Amino acid sequence: MFSNQSLRTTIIEVILLKIRKFKDENEELLDLLCFNTWPFHSNQNLNRTVIKGAVERGYYADGRETFWVILDEQKVGIIIIDDIEDTIPLFDLRLTEKARGKGIGVKSLLWLKDYLYGEKNKLRIEGYTRADNIAMRKCFTNAGFVKEGYLRKAWENENGTISDTVLYASIYEDWKENKITQTKLNEFPF
Repeated sequence: MFSNQSLRTTIIEVILLKIRKFKDENEELLDLLCFNTWPFHSNQNLNRTVIKGAVERGYYADGRETFWVILDEQKVGIIIIDDIEDTIPLFDLRLTEKARGKGIGVKSLLWLKDYLYGEKNKLRIEGYTRADNIAMRKCFTNAGFVKEGYLRKAWENENGTISDTVLYASIYEDWKENKITQTKLNEFPF
């Protein structure tokens, strides 16, 4: 049961967070990607020239949809939905250093499920993260995604190291029925 104070806080937080489609705000995208560090991505520090080339080649639009995560009218992150025409899209969620640890990741994932299931009629959503990205793993779990796999030595980092990866997914039926169906990963010992 929510107290009146926690309910007001929840409502305020929901109102302040907005997700809006990227509209060729290329310089802002370059700033967000290149002035932040991404410690759990393959490339932690992005090169402005490389990213500018990707933007000009249509990376953030061709076969993808890109959205801003906006808090208090400040762009604090992006969601890139890959394979947008597929029934099972992948995505990348990046939040600025200042936005991390504030529940924005969970709210962004909940929005993503509503958008992809409610508006785009997708069957399933998959997301991968490095095994040591505990914050993102918590976000996935708190947003109703299920841990479906642990992939050993599956994430190649720019510095030459290789990390383990964890796969999380959500399915349409769970979203529609507001439930979480666990996997049958350990149904058999082999």
